[in-house]
Amino acid sequence: MLSPSVFFPFPRFSRLLLSRRGDEFAETAIAMPVIVLVTIALMNLTMAGFASVNANNAANYGARVGSVHQQGPASAAYNAAQQSTEYASVGDYSVAVSGGGFPGAQINVQVDWSVPNLMGGLLGFFGGDSSDADIKGMAMSVFRQEGW
Repeated sequence: MLSPSVFFPFPRFSRLLLSRRGDEFAETAIAMPVIVLVTIALMNLTMAGFASVNANNAANYGARVGSVHQQGPASAAYNAAQQSTEYASVGDYSVAVSGGGFPGAQINVQVDWSVPNLMGGLLGFFGGDSSDADIKGMAMSVFRQEGW
């Protein structure tokens, strides 16, 4: 077997070139920012998905409750949807109800949701607008009021 000194006549220089001591640091310096950005993006998507499911459930529950009430179906739908969103630990919600009042009328429940965008501050580096730092969405459910 040939020694490294055959290829590199200077022993100190050959040890430096064949040494792998700094490789781990270089790999970490390249990979760590990518891993952190992917983790933050996954957290954003998870919070947005959680808030979206909560808003959909609240809108559906509110419309269902309003559809069976004979007296004040809109207020019953609003109270049910609002109460359902109070149990959600992630996001801000606002409820709007329209319709109802007579048998067969549609009751529309709309729940708007928003969660903070953790990557909003980084959008300025990529040419995006970082002034609106929330992820927003809307859920709507429509039921017909039952009548007896």
